[in-house]
Amino acid sequence: MIENLVLYVPGAVIATALVVKAPTLRRGWDQPLMRAVCTLLVVGSLAVFLSAPPTIVAVNRLTGIVNFSAPLVYSLLTAFSGACIVLILHWSGPPTPAVCRATRLTVVAYGAVTVAIAVLFALGEAPDERLRDMDTYYANTPWLREMIACYLTAHTVGSTALTVLCWKWLRRLDPSMWPLRTGLALLMSGGVFDLAFLAVKWTAMGARWSGGDLDYLSTYVAPPLAAAAALLVGCGFIVPLVGGSGPWRDYSRYRRLRPLWAALRGFAPCGVRPVPLTWWSPVGIRLIHRESVIDDGILALVYWFDPAVREAAYEVARAQGRPEEQAALVADAAMLAAACQRRAAADRAGTRSDDAGPGGDHPYRLDSRPLAELAREFQASPIVAAARHRATAV
Repeated sequence: MIENLVLYVPGAVIATALVVKAPTLRRGWDQPLMRAVCTLLVVGSLAVFLSAPPTIVAVNRLTGIVNFSAPLVYSLLTAFSGACIVLILHWSGPPTPAVCRATRLTVVAYGAVTVAIAVLFALGEAPDERLRDMDTYYANTPWLREMIACYLTAHTVGSTALTVLCWKWLRRLDPSMWPLRTGLALLMSGGVFDLAFLAVKWTAMGARWSGGDLDYLSTYVAPPLAAAAALLVGCGFIVPLVGGSGPWRDYSRYRRLRPLWAALRGFAPCGVRPVPLTWWSPVGIRLIHRESVIDDGILALVYWFDPAVREAAYEVARAQGRPEEQAALVADAAMLAAACQRRAAADRAGTRSDDAGPGGDHPYRLDSRPLAELAREFQASPIVAAARHRATAV
């Protein structure tokens, strides 16, 4: 049962990636990139599902042909390898003439290998049904030997190309594009596991061809490596899709605003109370609610902002070589942190009034800053921490 789950779970992950991508695939079916993605996900999920022993038995019984699953799975893995190459070719840039030529060459080459696998299986003799050791059991059988070598060679070329192309593209990407970088890293890791799977397969086959017996490598070591490769490849396609989506961007911003929200939620203008949210509220509504609480808190602290604190923090940031815009952001965060401390101290002492702060009758208005960046400096900047500490001591 566990052996079967090792293959069914990665197949389910790849199928999930297909479901997630379905709307985009439908809208962009005229684009080569979308067609490559669809082919890869469909073929990949089918190959993993059909590789499980219970599915192999069912397919052989359904077709009435002993070991019919073997060329079927080999053909799907070959198509998967070709789709990987086509996808990376189109994923890394616009469809230039060179990319189109490489795509056509890949489709023709892997299509020919798929046809060759079917022909070689038809020419060979495989009377004994093998569920887990088809490769090594028929390693020296005429025609079937060539079929196995053909599929392993095509798969090796495809996995090598996928791994190398992902590595080259990953090195060129800007760190800010983390969903795509994470997806490429997962794809590259999947390619490494796939190459390990192929190395084990080639070793077992080479032992058979030289008269030895290392069948356990192909039977017991290779399947977990293949399952890990499929799982990583499936996740590699899911992460960029989810990470680049609107809900995920809202959630990321919502999470980054937590330091400001936690510090300011206790301060609100007189008579203003945030509307409570239900536990099922979507992340977009939660983000708006959190931004509103932060804005209300900043508004409640305008009389507590001390321009002197801001000026001192700005000078320190500039002295450390920070650009003017970033130094101003740090200075605003420092002034806000100090205001929070003084306002909280006044609340505890029972001496607070809304105009009791350093701003007097002319409160300092905080510059309009991106809240996520302000929250980052508010939480992590040593300059802000020093301003907060001084305000606490006073």
